[in-house]
Amino acid sequence: MQEILHNEKLPMEKVFRDPVHDYIYVQDRVILDLINTKEFQRSRRIHQLGTTSLVFHGAEHTRFSHSLGCYEVARRITESFERKYPSKEAGDGLWDDNERLVTLCAALLHDIGHGAYSHTFEHIFNTDHEKITTAIITDSSTEVNQVLSQVSPSFPYQVASVISHDYPNPQVVQLISSQIDADRMDYLLRDSYYTGTNYGTFDLTRILRVMRPYKDGIAFQISGIHAVEDFIVSRFQMYLQVYFHSVSRSMEVILTNLLRRANELYQSERSGESVNRGFQPHYLLPFFNDKFTLDDYLKLDDGVLNTYFAQWEDDSDPILSDLAHRFLNRKPFKSARYEEESKDLLPQLRDLVKEAGFDPSYYTATNNSYDLPYDAYDPTSKKPRTQIELMQADGSLVELSTVSALVQAISGKVSGDERFFFPKEMLVNSEESIFGPTYEQFQSHIKNNQLI
Repeated sequence: MQEILHNEKLPMEKVFRDPVHDYIYVQDRVILDLINTKEFQRSRRIHQLGTTSLVFHGAEHTRFSHSLGCYEVARRITESFERKYPSKEAGDGLWDDNERLVTLCAALLHDIGHGAYSHTFEHIFNTDHEKITTAIITDSSTEVNQVLSQVSPSFPYQVASVISHDYPNPQVVQLISSQIDADRMDYLLRDSYYTGTNYGTFDLTRILRVMRPYKDGIAFQISGIHAVEDFIVSRFQMYLQVYFHSVSRSMEVILTNLLRRANELYQSERSGESVNRGFQPHYLLPFFNDKFTLDDYLKLDDGVLNTYFAQWEDDSDPILSDLAHRFLNRKPFKSARYEEESKDLLPQLRDLVKEAGFDPSYYTATNNSYDLPYDAYDPTSKKPRTQIELMQADGSLVELSTVSALVQAISGKVSGDERFFFPKEMLVNSEESIFGPTYEQFQSHIKNNQLI
């Protein structure tokens, strides 16, 4: 027996003005109610691009605006599918509009579990935003769960299963998470707009026109191959020029070391290894103690962390104070690329940093940034990616890289670099400091921002 879904339409559709999509249209009561939950409103206080706003000053947009944008792209896709490819009978591979609401809710909520300074915080405290997204959706204590449960008792679990890729309809899953999905289409356009770059722009209207459902997921009419190619190249360029920017990564290194230092200070006081100074960043203690609840997690946002950083700038611990100063006042580390053959220099360079008065465990780091712009489907890989299928005139499918010389040229190619980060002070004029010989020796190993 099929469960009855209670989906009330708004008496008049609501709109959100948006710089990327012009208008975002809301027609369903459940969508508006989800937007008004405290868990979703929290996403206004979390930057979409973390430390990137310290490089591209316009990048002040939030997870809130991206989530609305992802919803709007998904809404347009489902509307197009229902108009052009409505299912006539079960199993025909066309679009069943009964999937519309679960698709829209999953699109809206797909990032709701992101934490403060998302990926850096996740790396330090071993949190998992996807698991927390699922928890927010399925935990009966959240406003999000209470809204979804009004649709039906099982509806929260259906929405969560889309995000975890377990939902039985592959069309819905791929619409939210694949190599061309509503998430990527919005964040490329939005991040490009707010960073003031043009790398992420592509023809969204054309992409949406050539998208179509089929039995095993989403395909693109082969006539739209150039729009698909443009999307892949745009994503490739955004990773190289924006997401992998060396200064943004430098600020992430400082943020990582700052949180790590705070954690270590707390642990040393707690164990009695150092004098107890009453170091009590209360909202972070559950994470320092590795015993946090969902409510603890939801209390954190970028502003809460920044408030602690402002306090730590005046802390008596010189490393914590200095790292907080560097982060809050944008004093990035410098960096140099290194290859496998120059990797052996790293211990020596760390020793020189130590000679200059910096603790290398907090003032040096290595960091790599790699991404595959497009990877043909490989079912033997640990995390196989959904390939991009093009539909030919006779209905047969071909995989994108087999018919696109442009995409084939970058398929499976890893882009990015490995960098060694260090204090800018290591590059000062060696004649102006008592550490002149140390600086000179350090600088002799760097040429054109690369270790030699």
